[in-house]
Amino acid sequence: MSFQLEICCFNIASAAIAQEAGAHRIELCAGPEEGGTTASFGTIKTARRHIQLPLFPIIRPRGGDFLYSDQEFETMLYDLSFCKQLSCDGIVTGILCPDGTIDKDRTSRLVELAYPLGVTFHRAFDYTRDPVEALEDIIQTGCERVLTSGQHPLAWDGASLVQELILQANHRIVVMPGSGLRAANIIQLAEKTKAEEFHSSARVDVSGQMQFLNRSMGEELQYPLADKQEIETMLELLSAYFSRIPDTESLQI
Repeated sequence: MSFQLEICCFNIASAAIAQEAGAHRIELCAGPEEGGTTASFGTIKTARRHIQLPLFPIIRPRGGDFLYSDQEFETMLYDLSFCKQLSCDGIVTGILCPDGTIDKDRTSRLVELAYPLGVTFHRAFDYTRDPVEALEDIIQTGCERVLTSGQHPLAWDGASLVQELILQANHRIVVMPGSGLRAANIIQLAEKTKAEEFHSSARVDVSGQMQFLNRSMGEELQYPLADKQEIETMLELLSAYFSRIPDTESLQI
């Protein structure tokens, strides 16, 4: 059996670290404090020049909920067009209706515009009113993957739902758990859910390299960075785990 480890990167330095560590795919974001928003055109272009891994920028115009105005949706369309021009491999996005269902019309438009790029439906899924219905709706839109923590803040707490969703998906779409995944729990989650793709930021907060820091400002000026050792350890653990499992044991059948 094979597996995929996607790393959520909030800057180009993290993407470079993830690539060097051996990750399989990059989700590129800005706004870590908001759970991920669309990176700048310059960031995406520079990442595309230097990162050879499959690159999936998030298309999310702001933090907060996932109900977008016409102007915000227009922004998403422009951002998606830029990603295609820059030869990205896919995008990550998600739109909901006011009643907590999937906005199938707008999501389908994004999928159609993105083609032949792949589309991952992000953790907006975790805010839907009915995950079973939502998964079927996402499948209908043509997304190739859904990122979920099982409608809990952390994927381990939502592992039972993730397992149920993988069974429901039946290879029609990839169900990828994410949120709080680290080397300490990723194998337990794999055993519980039978997932084959995983999402982690492997994030640590680091201080800058300034020699001078004005202490009167009262800030540490830290920023998120991917932890190479954490990524390498997760990959080693997953590789060892999946090497022991025959294909027939996969629940995604």
